[in-house]
Amino acid sequence: MKVALRERTEQHVRIYFAKTQDPEIQSMLPQSAFTVEQALENYRKTLLPGAASYGRTIYVDERYVGDIWCYCIDPADAPNAMVSYCIFEKDCWGCGIASNALKNFLLEIIPKFHLYSIGAFTYADNFPSVRVLQKNGFAVLEGFTEDGVASLYLEKNTEDMI
Repeated sequence: MKVALRERTEQHVRIYFAKTQDPEIQSMLPQSAFTVEQALENYRKTLLPGAASYGRTIYVDERYVGDIWCYCIDPADAPNAMVSYCIFEKDCWGCGIASNALKNFLLEIIPKFHLYSIGAFTYADNFPSVRVLQKNGFAVLEGFTEDGVASLYLEKNTEDMI
């Protein structure tokens, strides 16, 4: 199984938005865009000079299966960015794809944006996501409840990777 990260396009944004309307996925992935138009506008902002977010698509054996992105990019702040990901093809869950994609994404974004620390949020009961982050060197720094949902904040120190 070959995992590859590729450029995002408006067509990817449309597919991603449609695929992530699945109730099971929505229960694990908070979304900021509630319409495809909002999702496209968010994507277009990532293309502007000095954008504070950057994303890639995740392909497995030439099949588009998810997205990975960083946001709140600010080398002067700590953490320097936040990371998130979603594998929307359920037959790809539990196959190590998200772990592999995150590893490759970190190798790309850390030097590209000069990141010394990266944060991530996940729901506390989303054990696969917690494991993906921990396998990639993220440590749980805080547990909290937001909107009635137990959540975790994890962070990775990247100074040894720059």
